[in-house]
Amino acid sequence: MHRKLVITVGLAVTMAGAGIGIASAAQAAVPTVNCPQVYITVNVPAQAQAEVDNNLRQIDQQINEANNRIAATQGQGGANFIQNAILGPLKDKRFAAISRIETAISRNAARPNLNAERLATCTLNQNGAAPVVSTPPAAQPGNNLGILTDSCDTSRLEPHDGFQKGNRCVSTEFGEVGNAANNPTLLITNAPRQVNRNQPFTLQVSTRNLIRDRFLAAGQGGYYVESSVLQGGLVRGHFHTACRILDSQQQAPAPDPVPGFFVATEDSRGGATPDTIAIQIPGLAQPGTFQCSAWAGDGSHRIPMMERANQTPALDSVRVQVR
Repeated sequence: MHRKLVITVGLAVTMAGAGIGIASAAQAAVPTVNCPQVYITVNVPAQAQAEVDNNLRQIDQQINEANNRIAATQGQGGANFIQNAILGPLKDKRFAAISRIETAISRNAARPNLNAERLATCTLNQNGAAPVVSTPPAAQPGNNLGILTDSCDTSRLEPHDGFQKGNRCVSTEFGEVGNAANNPTLLITNAPRQVNRNQPFTLQVSTRNLIRDRFLAAGQGGYYVESSVLQGGLVRGHFHTACRILDSQQQAPAPDPVPGFFVATEDSRGGATPDTIAIQIPGLAQPGTFQCSAWAGDGSHRIPMMERANQTPALDSVRVQVR
């Protein structure tokens, strides 16, 4: 007599020559553990991500090991064998792993409460249902670095309207950033060390990788309203030049006083090849030490972004003594 076994949708079907016998899979099913899913509901610092993921994998492995042991010891021990030999130790292992996740996060952020006591306890699926397993957390905004925010949605400040006002939230996106070799640079190549009051003088400013063809008038609502735009991989924008007096050379100056001189240069020139522009300063009336600076700006007056954090932005400063 020939027999063959057909598995179909949870039923074991035995076909014999003279008839068919059907046995419920639930009757012969091996129990499995049923564990609460472990969710990470907080931002995971980048420094802790690998350790958190490793512990989540251990939690999954613990479930698989428990199920394998249940299958291997089926019919052994008394009524409390699974509870005492498998579910009890599994609870201890899960509690330890979840606690390690909390500790890993706490090294670089506030310690979260993942409710380890509740999540550690597993029950038994008598019908052999598939266990619930944990999965590594999805990436959080800001590469899991615990950023404060990446939009104005949570800000209590008024929206910025393009005019030069403080205590506002700017929602304009940063825009395009070029490759490191195409990022803009700037250098003041020539400046006097000393001038008399009200004496005109010249600063020579060289720029590279800056197309000087975009300048939205800040006084007309063009401040921080345009995202950075590249042309041929280069920033489109302009550069500023300003001279402010320094009350002290031993500490950072106050940021709000109006400078003694300011001008923006948008001359529809500039590009990948360095060129030099002469900035004519009609004179400074106040005696003292002035900080004369030049810095690149995109169309909305922001210093252009760089590909890498260790690149120097397109800015330079010199000291000029006014007698």
